[in-house]
Amino acid sequence: MENFRRNFSALEARQRDSNPMKVVIIHGYGGEPMHGFRPWLKAELEAKGFEVSVPAMPSPDAPRVDEWVAAIGREAAEGCVLVGHSLGCTAILRYLEGAERKVAGAVLVAGFAEKLGDDFKALENFVDAPLDFAAVRRNCGKMVAIFSDNDPYVPLSQEKVFREKLGAKTMVLHARGHFSSSEGTVKLPEALSAVLEIAR
Repeated sequence: MENFRRNFSALEARQRDSNPMKVVIIHGYGGEPMHGFRPWLKAELEAKGFEVSVPAMPSPDAPRVDEWVAAIGREAAEGCVLVGHSLGCTAILRYLEGAERKVAGAVLVAGFAEKLGDDFKALENFVDAPLDFAAVRRNCGKMVAIFSDNDPYVPLSQEKVFREKLGAKTMVLHARGHFSSSEGTVKLPEALSAVLEIAR
């Protein structure tokens, strides 16, 4: 534990003494920037010296993959960390396919890389084309993917996809649903720890 504290104290010192690392947090389908666990995560990261952006994604109720990828591209910087929730994860993967700037890593919460079923046809433009997993891996340093064992939308089979095809470090949390505020998730320490791990 003492080594853990020293590592993060050193990270905070580096953040203060140099250009701060940027973290970009991307909300999901029908989401809002400062809702769910995002306000808490933004505040925690800013307190540790990070520059944090939480953009409003275009047309969140009728999302288009090209518009979301372009929006991420306007925010992303070389060596930044991308954090996504739900569709925000899929958008990040699509951005990384063709990214011109390699990112330090990505933290993906309740993400999916395949079709979710007939109830989510509005999202199929994000997953219609096969994902270039190799390109995503080339453009992303470290990847951490967080799932819940009772997510009503994202099947747990996606954990294997992220682990085996994307090389992500994965974790499955118990009874966290889709990590939404309506299910009680307004803080997500696991996501914070993942960002700090990538930043070290």
